[in-house]
This record gives sequence, C-alpha cells and structure tokens, in this order.
Amino acid sequence: MKRALIVLALVAVVALPFALRTQRTTIGRADDTVIIITPHNEAIRYEYSHGFADWWKARTGRTVQVDWRVIGGTSEITRFLESEYVASFQNHWTKTLGQPWSMDVQAAFTNHRLPKDAPALAHEARKAFLESGVGCGIDLFFGGGSFDFIRQANAGRLVDSGLMKRRPEWFNDRVIPAEFTGEPYLDKQGRWLGAVLSSYGMLYNHDSLRRLGIRQPPRQWEDIADPAYVGEVALCDPTKSSSIAKAFENVIQQQIYLEWDRRARETGRSRQELEAQAVRAGWERGLGVLQRIGANARYFTDSSQKPPIDVMHGNSAVGMCIDFYGRYQEESASLRSGGKRLGYFSPPDGTVLSPDPIALLRGAPNREVAVAFMEYVLSMEGQKLWNFKAGAEGGPRRFALRRLPIRRDFYAHDEWKPLRSDPEVSPYAGENPLIYNPAWTSGETFRAMAFVIRVMCLDTHPELVKAWREIIASGMPPEALAVLGNLSAVSYGHVQGRIRQALNSKNKVDEIHMANELASGFRAQYARAAEIARAKRK
Repeated sequence: MKRALIVLALVAVVALPFALRTQRTTIGRADDTVIIITPHNEAIRYEYSHGFADWWKARTGRTVQVDWRVIGGTSEITRFLESEYVASFQNHWTKTLGQPWSMDVQAAFTNHRLPKDAPALAHEARKAFLESGVGCGIDLFFGGGSFDFIRQANAGRLVDSGLMKRRPEWFNDRVIPAEFTGEPYLDKQGRWLGAVLSSYGMLYNHDSLRRLGIRQPPRQWEDIADPAYVGEVALCDPTKSSSIAKAFENVIQQQIYLEWDRRARETGRSRQELEAQAVRAGWERGLGVLQRIGANARYFTDSSQKPPIDVMHGNSAVGMCIDFYGRYQEESASLRSGGKRLGYFSPPDGTVLSPDPIALLRGAPNREVAVAFMEYVLSMEGQKLWNFKAGAEGGPRRFALRRLPIRRDFYAHDEWKPLRSDPEVSPYAGENPLIYNPAWTSGETFRAMAFVIRVMCLDTHPELVKAWREIIASGMPPEALAVLGNLSAVSYGHVQGRIRQALNSKNKVDEIHMANELASGFRAQYARAAEIARAKRK
C-alpha cells in the first residue's frame, strides 16, 4: 500500500504540469516566407515580424513567416555573404557555364573596378555574375551601416528592388532625401535604401560619475579622453562593428573641421587652400583623441550591445554607442528604478545622421514577398514602429524601439507627438549637425581607419593602458605624452599609401605583416612613454 501511494504521488507530480498548462494554439505553416539576414536585436525582429504579418494579411489575405538569420554584426554578415556567393557562383560558372575555376576568376567576379586591360576571362566572369540569378538562399539584408551595403552593392550581391520606380512619391527631399548632411540615404541605382536613422553618442551612469568625482556629464568626445575616466570607458572593436567604426569616424571628421576652422582663423587664408592641411592634421588629432579614449577603455568587445548594458550595471561609467541602444537603456533603467540613473547624449556637432539600410540580395528565393517587406518598412505604417511608444495605436506591440524614422514627413505630424517615444527629437531640424565629407574618410580609408585603431588600441591595449596610467601617476609630463601620441606611423599619408596597399593586397599575409609591424612599433613607443613617465617621478 505504501509503495502504491509513492507511485501515485510520483505520477501526480509528473502529470500535474500537463494538466494545468494553458491550451495552446498550434501554428500551422505560413502561406509565404521571407528570409532576412540582420544584425538587428530581438525587439526589432519581434516588432517587424508581427507588423509585416498584419500588413501582408490585410493586403493579400495570406499569412507570412519572417525567417530571421542572426549570425552576429555586419562584419560577420559581410564575410558570410562573401563566402556564400563565392560557392554559389563557382557552381554556376563551372557546372552551368562549363568554365574552369581559378583564384583570378574568384577575385574578378565581384570586382567593380576591374581595369580595362584585365584578362578577358576576368571581364567575362564579372559580366556573367551580374547577369546571373545566383543567390545565397536569403532574400534581404536589413540593418547595419551604409558602408557595408555600399561594398555589397559594388560587389554585385545587391540588386535593384524596383521600389524607387514603384513608389516614386517616397523618394524626394520631402520624404526620403537622396542625401542629408553629406550622408547618402539611398543608392542611386536602387540597390539599397535607408530605412531608419542612426546617430552616435555616449551613455553614462550618474552613480559612476559621482563615484569618480566627475561633476559634469560628458558633452564632447574629448571629455571621455580625460584621465578621470581611466578604466571606465566601454568600447567595441571597430573592425567587428560598423556602427562603432562610424562613431570613431565621426570623432575624426569633427577634429578635421575643428582644425580647418582654427587654421582659417589664425592664417586668414581661404578654406579651400587649407583643406588638405586640415585633413592631415585633423586625422592625427582625431586618432589622438581615440587613442586616449582607448587608453581609458575597460575593454573592447565584439558586440556593440555590450557597452550600454555594462554602463547600466555600473561596470563602466560611460560607453560610446549608437543612439537607440543608449536611449533604450536610459529608459529601461528609469522604468526599473524610478529615477534617472543613466543619461545619453549625442554631441550636436560631433555626429552625423547615418542611414541603416535594407536591400534585396541577388537570387532572392522569395523576391515578391521580400520587396513587399521593404515596402512595408518604408511605408508610414512601418516607420511608426521605430519611434511610437509600445502599445500606442499603430505602434509596436511590446518594445519601444527608440529609433528615428528616415521619412522626413513623419516628423511633420504634430498630432503624433504624444504617441512618440522621443517627441522632442526632429533630426532634420537639428542645429549645427556634423556635415559628413566622404572624400576625407569614406570607402577604403574607412576600412583602414578601423584597422589602424584596432592595432593602435586593441592589439596593444595592455601596453597602452600601462603607459597611460604611468603618465597619469606622474602628473601628465609633456615629454611622455608626446611619445605616447606620436602617430607618424599611421599618418594620413601612410594610410592612403602603404597601409591601404597592404589591406587591398590579394595576399592576406601582407595585412598580417602590416598589423605586426605597426603593433611592434606602438608597443615600443608605449614602453618608452611609460619609462619617461616613471623617470619623472624619481
């Protein structure tokens, strides 16, 4: 009898959860599917899955499933797409076209700058790829910086969705401008379209600032280069995150403008004849600011989402981040604590308004649904999700995304301000925005910049931090600071010459050799700076 009671008790324990569980509805297979690769977070994926499903159902009467592919940041996505298209085109080239495969063909078929005197087979491979429908099994690339989308478009992996012709009323200065403050907001051939705006700034923890004795929160990038922030800055690797690389680029562009203004005031010469000098000097000034910020860094992470989280928890006093990460954490902390524990600030003359694009991939298996998803994202229904409050009519269901819609006409609706998460923000009406000059730092220079910062601050971080702490402890001796901040090895001229040459070499070993050469030089330089600082204390 006792054994039977024990058995009955065990059965009850196992069966009770099944008996009490709520009834679930089984979700059947959707009528349609769209496959999207993205660096966007779970909140964005959730809201656009549900929003598009409702929009598609209302227009077609059909159900749709959004199949998200999340493999990391835009750098990881870029590498994935490159490898997938190489495999796909190799299959097309050898089996469909019956052509022999070689490394020269592999290098040529995505090269949009093939010289006219390149071998005929190289031109034939490029032409065959651009005329083909080879794909990677994915429909859309959604989110990330425009730099990666421009590279993908140039390679030929992105194709015109036809949306600019289908919705011409959307693409003009009143709705979605072709560019703003020097930033392109769309590809003129329609291969990518800006979907939402991003700016960059600093998220800071008020409790941490008080702990450090810092009375005023940071308002300019140089503020977090101050020795008071040593060991307290959260940063991301610019070679892993295009968003933080863009923030670093903003720092350099701001310093170029400051140098340009200073030289014009002091010399009385025309701005045109001073530009080249200002670019070279401002480049080094900007790298110098980033070097000191890097010296204050607690770490460099691979994930751009980590710094805001660490600042929220008080593990770091401040972090450089994209605007919506900062605003989201600021709001989240306020809702949890009931007070203002965090603050977020974008330097008004130190950040551009950059687009996060969306694009149709070559060979998209679900092209019709994919183009419809793009149309939804750029429609006013889709744009409301970016900045309406959670639960507001027409807004997101669960998550306030805290992002800025790209459509200019969105901000003309004053009646929507009570429904918006950030009603005071009007990006197209901002004063003193940073005017982006692509001739200074875009394209291959942008890639070289991220590489230089990685070597200067990440690969040599222990030596940099040690030297910086020695300098602080010695009262900031100018001799040691001069050695620490000697950036002649990564001057603008070197970046445009031998550094870019190494990065663009077909032999990847050249890039490794360049990284090792620069890192060795910086390590020796930092050791010398630390030695000078120690000697000053004796």
